Amino acid sequence: MLSKTSKSLSRMTKLFRDKNIQKTYWIIVEKKIINQPTHLIHFLKKNKKTNKSFAKNREEEGYLKAELSYKLIKKIKCNYLYEIQLMTGRHHQIRTQFSFIGTNIKGDIKYGAKEPNNDKSICLHARKIEFIHPIKKSKITITAPVPNTINWKI
Repeated sequence: MLSKTSKSLSRMTKLFRDKNIQKTYWIIVEKKIINQPTHLIHFLKKNKKTNKSFAKNREEEGYLKAELSYKLIKKIKCNYLYEIQLMTGRHHQIRTQFSFIGTNIKGDIKYGAKEPNNDKSICLHARKIEFIHPIKKSKITITAPVPNTINWKI
């Protein structure tokens, strides 16, 4: 997101701060999610030295609540495409929470994937952002095309 003026920047910052922006992500995983709720709540803590976050099922000092919901969009050969709706925005939240439930994002070796993607990317895509325009009060939806890589072409 870019703003042309400092005034529009402060308005957009307020939308993010007040959680009035809906963020949708797509991920490709190698393992179908089984026996898990479709609404996940964990508590995450960032390790600055390793630039990695860790999850727990219960609240502890230094851990922040992380919440998301997901749904299966479709099976793609041996992989699965999921859509994620974030309720919070924590460091590596999607990567951490899916790894914690035993379903790693394809290519994400940092969080437990078996092997990297050939291009060293991970199959996590910021698909859509939606919000109400702070002045015009109209709904704004910005949808990004899927990456033009072999993993997403299938």
